[in-house]
Amino acid sequence: MRPVIRSLVAACALAVALGLVAPASASQLIARNASSVKLGVNAKGTAMVTYSVRGKVTHLLASGAVNARHRPGSSKIRQIHFKLDYSGGWKHRKLVWKTFKDACEPYDGPELAWFVAGCKASNGSYWALQSWQTALPDLGLAPWLARQRTWWLHLSHWTGDLAELHVYTDWVYGGRFQEVFGQYTYQGVGVRGFGTTDFGNPTDKYGRLLYLDTYNSSYGPGWLRENSFVSHGPPGMFCYGFFPRNPYVGGYAHPSGTPNQKRGPGTGQMYRITVEGPGVTPDVMWQGSGLHSFNRNNPSDVSLENQMNSTLDAIRGSWPKCRKH
Repeated sequence: MRPVIRSLVAACALAVALGLVAPASASQLIARNASSVKLGVNAKGTAMVTYSVRGKVTHLLASGAVNARHRPGSSKIRQIHFKLDYSGGWKHRKLVWKTFKDACEPYDGPELAWFVAGCKASNGSYWALQSWQTALPDLGLAPWLARQRTWWLHLSHWTGDLAELHVYTDWVYGGRFQEVFGQYTYQGVGVRGFGTTDFGNPTDKYGRLLYLDTYNSSYGPGWLRENSFVSHGPPGMFCYGFFPRNPYVGGYAHPSGTPNQKRGPGTGQMYRITVEGPGVTPDVMWQGSGLHSFNRNNPSDVSLENQMNSTLDAIRGSWPKCRKH
């Protein structure tokens, strides 16, 4: 079965991040635009990430977290997170980084997208670093601010299976538009938060934004950011329609001089979705081909649409969102 996605088509204001970024809690964000990155883990289970930003070297110590907590009954219960010491131990009056003994073995875990470094700790758990451009502007706009071009460095620590991202593609509104839909789960449970802002940005550490990129699209050549949206409901599902959208409507960030008119739809040859892992588990990515224009006289198109509608309904269950076919 092919992966796909379908955002909150009827309620996109609640599902779309609209140029904003999520709280940094997943596969914890530790640095931006880092270079000369190295990872080590000692026998006590403390990781040391050494990296350079604009010529300044940092020895970051991270500990105290593994895997993720499922959404609890209250948002007051904190999601799993690292204890971070950017001083290399100096805040405890001991320069741990100078005597740090790496006991980590070569990485032999699952393949990870955006992989920078990883290793297997002496207790069998895995650590990894991933880096990708998380804060790109939406609607295919080229970055106009330095922070939008930054590469975020994420640290993760886990045992067992990773979160799973199941994505599917089909058409919506009688075949007028392409869409992607699917489900984001961890250990079989839907990944979701407790709420969003008016523009769809998670308001807690359990919510996750899924970042959708489009390749060789109506916006231009190469990979460009289409949009971002949350997984929601008990299924941890999502649905996103490729509709024309006005950057002046709904809170999208845009540079001065941007025409006050709809852009897109950003349909492309390929799509990919990257999402931060729950807790301190790794980020995951899906990539797949775009679709052609729907032809209601083509039995293959009709069959695929019917199959995907059934798949969407099976994922959705009794959850009221994402009902549009």
